[in-house]
Parts: sequence; C-alpha cells; structure tokens
Amino acid sequence: MTDTPLALDRLTHLATLFRELGNGKHINRLSDPMLWAELEREEAAYRALFGALGYDLRLDGRGFAWFHTEEASGNVNKTSRQLALLFMVIFDTQADAGKPLLRFGDWAIDRSLLNTVHEQHQELLTAEGLDTEGLASLLETAARFGFAREAGGHWQLLPAVCRYLDHFEALAAESREASDEPAAAEDELDRDEPTASEDMR
Repeated sequence: MTDTPLALDRLTHLATLFRELGNGKHINRLSDPMLWAELEREEAAYRALFGALGYDLRLDGRGFAWFHTEEASGNVNKTSRQLALLFMVIFDTQADAGKPLLRFGDWAIDRSLLNTVHEQHQELLTAEGLDTEGLASLLETAARFGFAREAGGHWQLLPAVCRYLDHFEALAAESREASDEPAAAEDELDRDEPTASEDMR
C-alpha cells in the first residue's frame, strides 16, 4: 500500500463493491456499468484498499473483475464444478450448432436450448442428477456469481464466463499436446529404427 492517502470520497460505490465481490460475485462491464466504471477509474485505490484487507482484486480487460483466491483455484468446490459442467455442455452444444464460441454473449439461452443441451449430453447430466430444470437452476446460480443474467425472457452469458472458457481451452491444449506426444515418439522411433535394407548390410 502506498503512503499516499486514499481519497475515500471518490470511492462512492465502495460498500457495494466490497459486498458484491466479497460474496464471490463478478462485476461485469455489461451488467454493472456504473460499478465497472468506478473500478476502472479508481483501480489503483481499490487495489490498495482491498489488498490491505487481504483481498486480491483482479480486473480483466475483457470487462470483468473479481476477488481472486488461490485456494479456490486449487480446490474447486461443488458449485464451481457444477457451473463448469453447465458452461461446458452449453459451449459444446453451441459448437456443434456452428456457433462462434467467442460470441457467447449473443446467445439467447432459453428453455428450448436447455432441452437441446440436455438431449445431447443426457448420459453425463443424468449421472450428475441434472435435468432441464436443474440446468435452469444452475443458470440462476451463475447469475448470483456474475456469470449470467436474465434478459428478455432468456439467459445471457456475461464476460466473466471467459474465466471458464480460458480453462476449457487450456485443458484442450493440454489434451492435444498429450495426444501428440505418442505420435512424436513413434516418429522418433521410426527415424532410429534401421530400414530393411540397412539390416541386410
């Protein structure tokens, strides 16, 4: 924390931001424009103040902020695991439909889409005890944490979902690398293995 006195009178949404972020909610530029604008404008002051209280404020340039904890990253709790499953099946269904994944904010997630999601991932979701109603309930949970919001009779995913999308892409990259390793090893063996003509010499 710097020695420069904090201008608390400039932090007009301090109480609201501390309550929302402290409850695990993500602040999104799209859904919380006033809170986001103040966070961006007074970012240094908020980082210093929250940091002194033991909180790690993170702002992502894609338009969302949250209190980061290493403990949450290492030990994914039940809620986070279920949200990861929810977003994974939605993204997978939309990918199969040819929807650009980075345009997820444009998707209208309604009952019809949830039915399609459930039909395409029925075995997985049934094993987790989730039907269409369960998926809708998870979207309400996602809204509490700033990952989605209700808009015009459907659900809309918010920029904070990028945290999950980044994780999915990292896992996919690891999987591709792992699948490439045996092929690379086989190529190496092929190069080292003498050809039939060499054996004859």
